[in-house]
Amino acid sequence: MSAAWVVSDSWTMTRRELAHWARQPVQMLVGLVFPVMMLLMFGFLVGGGRGIDGSYVEFLVPGMLALTMVFGLEATLTAVTQDLNKGVIDRFRAMPMSSSAVLVGRSAADMLQSALGLLVLAAVGLLLGWRWHGGAAAALLAFGLLLLLRLAMLWIGIWLGMVAGRPELVQAVQILVWPVGFLSNAFATPESMPGWLGAVVEWNPLSATATAVRDLFGNPAAAPPSWAADHAALLAVLWPLLLLAVFFPLAVGRYRGLSR
Repeated sequence: MSAAWVVSDSWTMTRRELAHWARQPVQMLVGLVFPVMMLLMFGFLVGGGRGIDGSYVEFLVPGMLALTMVFGLEATLTAVTQDLNKGVIDRFRAMPMSSSAVLVGRSAADMLQSALGLLVLAAVGLLLGWRWHGGAAAALLAFGLLLLLRLAMLWIGIWLGMVAGRPELVQAVQILVWPVGFLSNAFATPESMPGWLGAVVEWNPLSATATAVRDLFGNPAAAPPSWAADHAALLAVLWPLLLLAVFFPLAVGRYRGLSR
């Protein structure tokens, strides 16, 4: 099978996923609006900012950007499970096409939607008073780290979707995503928490990305100096790469084993 065939099949599957945006605009809109609602709720209704030296909005927006990348796992998980239950993936596997095209198309479409979601949320943040204080290169690097985290979450979602298989199990997995997301420095600093909890929060992959992104944007820091905080950029790269190294082969292996 030539590389051109693989690319062509992958692009076809990507276009299939993108076509769902036009057919299901409400679902697409909800995916974009939900993070905005979370930002408004925590920024103005719930409040916060304990231990924050500076604007809470400037602290909150980078955390919400990182949290959105983690919560994107749920959309991937749901889409994969729906395709499995409708027999869509089985039909694709029976067709004369690259076996990797289904997963590549799924991941490409989800990454495009995540990039769009980042732009929408960042634009709302700007309207609320959030600003970045570094240059364009630092801002682009920050968005790159966010998308790297999303890529890792995406492959976890693909694997979980194929493992869960049934919609009722998807709900159980989704419930577990929320504690992981909130057990981070997205909304508050680790020093405002009990000591043991703050230590756990500091080493959350989401916290590493949020801290690194805040540093690149020049926004208020999430914690006093510590090894994890001082090496947040390194951890923001290593954590996603480690997760990819584990879950990418698991997802590919699970996909290949579906018909066995």
